[in-house]
Amino acid sequence: MTRNTPLAGLMTVVLVLGSAFSAANAAEEKSEKTLANELALIESWLAGQRAYDRIPGVSAAIVHDQELLWSGASGWADIEQKKPARADTIYGICSISKLFTGIAAMQLRDQGQVRLDDPVSRWLPWFNLEQAHDGSPAITLESILTHSAGLPRESDSPYWTGPDFPFPSQSEIRERLGSQSSLYPASQYFQYSNLGLTLVGEIVEARSGQPYEAYVREKLLAPMKLTDTDTGFPTDAREPRIATGYAFPNREGVLKVMPRYDARGITPAAGFTSTALDLAKFASWQFRVRAGAGDEVLSANTLKEMQRVHWMDWDWDTSWGLAFGIYRQDDRTVTGHGGSCPGFNTRIYVDPLSLFGVVVMANRNNANVNQYASTILDILEAGGTPDENAESNGLKLAEYVGSYDISPWTGEDMVFQWKDGLAVISLPTSDPLGSMELLKHVEGDVFRWVRSDEQPGHEVTFTRNDSGLVTGYRYHSNPAARMKTE
Repeated sequence: MTRNTPLAGLMTVVLVLGSAFSAANAAEEKSEKTLANELALIESWLAGQRAYDRIPGVSAAIVHDQELLWSGASGWADIEQKKPARADTIYGICSISKLFTGIAAMQLRDQGQVRLDDPVSRWLPWFNLEQAHDGSPAITLESILTHSAGLPRESDSPYWTGPDFPFPSQSEIRERLGSQSSLYPASQYFQYSNLGLTLVGEIVEARSGQPYEAYVREKLLAPMKLTDTDTGFPTDAREPRIATGYAFPNREGVLKVMPRYDARGITPAAGFTSTALDLAKFASWQFRVRAGAGDEVLSANTLKEMQRVHWMDWDWDTSWGLAFGIYRQDDRTVTGHGGSCPGFNTRIYVDPLSLFGVVVMANRNNANVNQYASTILDILEAGGTPDENAESNGLKLAEYVGSYDISPWTGEDMVFQWKDGLAVISLPTSDPLGSMELLKHVEGDVFRWVRSDEQPGHEVTFTRNDSGLVTGYRYHSNPAARMKTE
């Protein structure tokens, strides 16, 4: 996996004790803590899992508060051209666009231009969607931002259908709105709606007096310094960095190239493009604003308001803030959004307590970027690096790190440093922490598998060539040769 940050080689970071502290307190409450083993595992696992999942390219980035911990990529931005994916490769970010649209609307709310309880029809006089449910509350800006307005999921156009993906224009969306009707009464059910956030973009345009895209570029992207984020695929000097998107493979494993789409009138809901590095900056911007550092885009209170639960379904299965999704992952709650458009899947997670932000981007549909991103957060919090760099009786553990061929049983065994010794996982795996086996050093090149009861198991003996380089290992009399990987 290519690395695109000077921290990737050293992978040593400073973490803040008590991650919920303010930025001012954080400056006084710092402790040296290395994440070397965690970041190394993330890099190796992500590159290997991407390959076994048959995803052309993946780019990712990790921040802690204001620090870029790691960024990198593996695979191809374009298979035919043999163009490697990089951390600054440009992807369609699809529904992550909704976060910027929501921020724009809340910026106008703070300026007194709109209210959350405003009926949509107050600012969009052409809003003539049929309310099919007697007694329904008004469809408001807040109900749209929480996807509880009862609106149809889409405008009345087949824009998610190939090969052309005919996204409607702004005028076509308006013209067809009158032929559509509500699915549910407002404020009764969660119903994700691209039409809804498209209408929020219309409100931004109506109340700001500027075209939506111009407003977002000037009032959000420029002050956030997101130079590689835009409201569509760039046609300037950035264009060569755009990834080619691919469909989910067919039964024969063929990856079909997707056309470069233009979301047109659906841009506020799904049209933006960005890079892993730029969305990492966006995550750091959120931490900075939440800490009260002062920002011309949004106040701390407003961002926190957007990132708390405003809608919860009756079964507690789905919760949403204002534009931001809010997700419960075991004992962790994160906020963010995902994106899926022709040829691209993307995900950003932000954890306001740990101050970790994770971005994963893939140029293939139905890539499990959500699972990749949540697994990265799990690994970051797993405590895989000792407080001091550990050597086992003077043994250089890095000599053993790498992949070993165990075919035909699975793809490979990946050996890596973990805690004060070594660990191994078999790839592919969607759960590297759960499938991890620890190896404890015995003597020389001999290790023992650590059983679940922490007692020593069978021996694993690494082998070397005449030059002293580790070339494989042997267990239960079976050899496994060391592999060359990217």
